[in-house]
Amino acid sequence: MSLTTGLRSPHSPLRRFLDRELSAGPSALRQNFRAQHRADHILLPPPGVGTEAGTVGTAIDQRLRLAFTAAAPVDDAALIGIELIGEFGANGVGLRMRAVGKALAARLTATVRSLDLDNRTLPMDRAQDEEEDLARMLITATWYQVLARTTIGFAYTPLAKATLKDPDGFTLARLLALPHPDLVDDVVNQLHHAARSPLEDLRTRTRPEDCHGGPTFASACITADADLVVDGFLLDFKSTRHPHNEMSQRTAWQLTGYLLLDATDTYRIDTLGLYLTRTGALTSWPVEDFLDLLGTCRRDLTELRRLFNELLTGCHGYADAPYLATQEQVDRIRRLLERLAPVAGPGCCPVCLQALLETCYRRTFCTTRCRTRAQTLRNRGLMPGGPRPLLPGPRPDLAENAPL
Repeated sequence: MSLTTGLRSPHSPLRRFLDRELSAGPSALRQNFRAQHRADHILLPPPGVGTEAGTVGTAIDQRLRLAFTAAAPVDDAALIGIELIGEFGANGVGLRMRAVGKALAARLTATVRSLDLDNRTLPMDRAQDEEEDLARMLITATWYQVLARTTIGFAYTPLAKATLKDPDGFTLARLLALPHPDLVDDVVNQLHHAARSPLEDLRTRTRPEDCHGGPTFASACITADADLVVDGFLLDFKSTRHPHNEMSQRTAWQLTGYLLLDATDTYRIDTLGLYLTRTGALTSWPVEDFLDLLGTCRRDLTELRRLFNELLTGCHGYADAPYLATQEQVDRIRRLLERLAPVAGPGCCPVCLQALLETCYRRTFCTTRCRTRAQTLRNRGLMPGGPRPLLPGPRPDLAENAPL
């Protein structure tokens, strides 16, 4: 299971759970984000970036992580892709790409170590030629990452196309020549921008040993990896060119998912935030404020994490599913969601479940916001008195592989 996959479908069990628990929706959080976001200039991608904007985004994410901690010079997903790539193609093409990938990983590791990127006595950015060389390596490592996520997408990367065109002539030098100069410039420009932003102040105040780049979560039920945790501050990087639209529902739910997946409190997360690489803006929320803005029904984080884990475990690998295999699965997961659904106690708001204050005497809802949200939640089957919650219907073609 994947957190990002589960957030895409509005009817996946994971989304149904979060949509009900986060009763206020993303609107209040989005307004707060826009109030915090201050930017006079947006670094737009150069023309040559084109469809490789995602590649640039992944590369700058990794470069920023390395500025905080260089404990893992090569991203885990890139290392997985390098190993998997040996089985790609025919006539030894995959083995050639694997050999070049290993040479890339060795060179990237040596470069990161020699530049001492997480040294707080040095600025975040290095000389222009050093940053351009590093950007080329990070961009090409990103293409290896693609294979760890989708074989179909990997076939369209410049890496795969160049190797298939001339397998015998594919070398590390050839690989590093593939990125368009605009891709390199875009990564370097965003890095220079970060070096003069609040992100540099955060870096200066922390130590490498207090930072975790690409943190993963100890859940056997679902895969998810965030960008960075800095001394309890879970930070997600976004390279969008439309920053004011960034705090979407998916982004808000994604940050919540990271918070809930840290069930053992490994990273001691007390603050959540976004850094927008094209504006240099850093926004943040203490966990309590974040949950309040989303109207979270269960404010006790330990309890909410326990229930989230119970959902993931009870779905037997289908929490992120856009479809379920059988009607029996549909019924079982519906019963699970109904059992985990929050219930308003006496004297509590039926939307956010928080206790009504004395000033709310003779009122049903604690705020105008909750009153406005009530009908929407009822229509979506997310409140008592509304229709039964929608779930993905059964797909008979999936029944053969359905878990027992």
